[in-house]
Amino acid sequence: MKKLILFALFFALTRVYGQDSAIHVIPQPVEIQQSTGEYTLTSVSTIGFNNQDSRKIADMLVQKLNNPTGFSFKAEQTNSASIQFNLNKVPVSQLGKEGYSLVSGTSGVVITANETAGLFYGMQTLLQLLPKEIESKTAVSMAWTIPIVKITDYPRFGWRGLMLDVSRNFFTKEEVKSYIDQLSRYKLNTFHMHLTDDNGWRIEIKSLPKLTEVGAWRVPRYGQFGGRAKPVSDEKATVGGFYTQDDMKEIIRYAQDRNVTIVPEIDIPGHSMAAIASYPELSCTKDQDTKVNPGSSFSEWYKDGTFKMLLDNTLNPSDEKVYEFLDKVFTEIATIFPNPYIHVGGDECYKGFWMKDAGCLALMKKMNMAKPEELQAYFMKRVEGILKAKGKKLIGWDEILEGGIGPEATVMSWRGIKGGIEAAKMGHNVVMTPTTYAYIDYQQGEQTIEPPMYASLRLEKCYNWEPVPEGVDAKYILGGQGNLWAEQIVTLHHAEYMTWPRGWALAEDFWSPKESKNWANFVPRVEKQFERAEIEGVNYSTAFYDAIVNVRGKDGEMTLEMNSEVPGLDVFYTIDGAMPNIYSNKYSSPVKLPPGPITVRVVTYRNGKQIGHLITLNPEELKGRISTR
Repeated sequence: MKKLILFALFFALTRVYGQDSAIHVIPQPVEIQQSTGEYTLTSVSTIGFNNQDSRKIADMLVQKLNNPTGFSFKAEQTNSASIQFNLNKVPVSQLGKEGYSLVSGTSGVVITANETAGLFYGMQTLLQLLPKEIESKTAVSMAWTIPIVKITDYPRFGWRGLMLDVSRNFFTKEEVKSYIDQLSRYKLNTFHMHLTDDNGWRIEIKSLPKLTEVGAWRVPRYGQFGGRAKPVSDEKATVGGFYTQDDMKEIIRYAQDRNVTIVPEIDIPGHSMAAIASYPELSCTKDQDTKVNPGSSFSEWYKDGTFKMLLDNTLNPSDEKVYEFLDKVFTEIATIFPNPYIHVGGDECYKGFWMKDAGCLALMKKMNMAKPEELQAYFMKRVEGILKAKGKKLIGWDEILEGGIGPEATVMSWRGIKGGIEAAKMGHNVVMTPTTYAYIDYQQGEQTIEPPMYASLRLEKCYNWEPVPEGVDAKYILGGQGNLWAEQIVTLHHAEYMTWPRGWALAEDFWSPKESKNWANFVPRVEKQFERAEIEGVNYSTAFYDAIVNVRGKDGEMTLEMNSEVPGLDVFYTIDGAMPNIYSNKYSSPVKLPPGPITVRVVTYRNGKQIGHLITLNPEELKGRISTR
């Protein structure tokens, strides 16, 4: 009976949590109980820490609070501050390394954890409990209230990541720091930097200066990536940039203070045109005219998923000088980055130039290799040996499974979940990052409105992702990661637009218990984060408010089916050329279009006010999206 009473009480409290406007935390905590009442932060409130290890978190909170509140807090060592940070003397096993407990009452708040990472995450939750104006950069006069809650929280996965592609377009040191700030507040703890590719080499390697003297710069080009003009002779390469080793060490320290591990990626043996432009002798063709690619096409892709490279962008696996080059690169990378993993790419490696190279063919014959995939496996095992000698672990995209894989390699499964399943069943650790759920460079809404991209990933699908595939032992799934490829992304403003709110959905996928996830509950929490982001000056997408318009075709007739991701929106439409509003046709069931060149306009409303973008579909667009399903 006592257990039933306690369960009923907990259920009632968690229901209050789901409904109360003051509680909109992302990612959703494991357990949260709310009571009536609140604590008000004032100028006489104090912020304390119980030992020197917890001091830095208290200091971070002081820095965050002083500007918006206008108060002059200072952190002090004590056990009885208004907001108290305590590291446990005896670890609580339930909390692990990153968990925390947060208890607020009418007299203040106590955040407790086993390690500083937990205190940091407790602080992030506390900030989300405060009014949205806490994100202001200037003082705001208001009541700084914190609801009375008891929270016990810890992550589901240890690897909770986002990848930013800084090769295709360079982001400055300060922009990278800003992005780290944003991801860390949602308890994401891994920042994967795609540092090298065909379009730029972004990290200083002192023993190989041409990598940044040449490889970090490309000729100026605009327009759709993949359709730009090729470099011409004697054209100056003026677009790009790179991080000095001191820059990167500064970024790493900044990330460490926010419990974020940076994973560097040196993409090899394919995607290496920037390196080859710097040192042409590294490739099979040794083409001295190789240039850093500015976004022009140099490949042909076929419907079956295969492709052909028209220019050689691949390192020569049969040349010992390539391994000497890589040893120099990874010696310096290993010194700069303290984390155990170095990402070595391994994806989309074209092997056609290998199969025409005498050295590669001789190596295949010597090693009794039957197919070129084994040559890549040979290359990767050599690279793994280089990394292992420097105390590092190899991680790569799922193509590294082809032809055989080193016994200690970790796999990032991006081509769906198949590679992750295969790797886990072989006993390899896996980070799940499938295109279908985690590629946040994809369009997130109506294709006629969103920036052009060849695929789509809506917020709801992102949120409903389960990172552990059915039938796989969860112990091999380190966690998951969202990937932001930057071919079409030039500014941090645009990167933010593509990341949020899908990054919030991924944060909840990776942190919160899967049993507690609920789309209808997530939507209002996203909307509260919109308000906070707006005050802070962080960009975001509202595409999930837009109507979803599907066209069915049968016997020459077209039928419209419309809905929205957000529950409770009204969809209004016109087929007579007029602009839609609340006086137009309200969608309730499939609409059969009359014959003729119809233009459909659609918009969503909530509570009598327009909330979604106007969608205009001309006859050609309607015809192009016909489905017979």
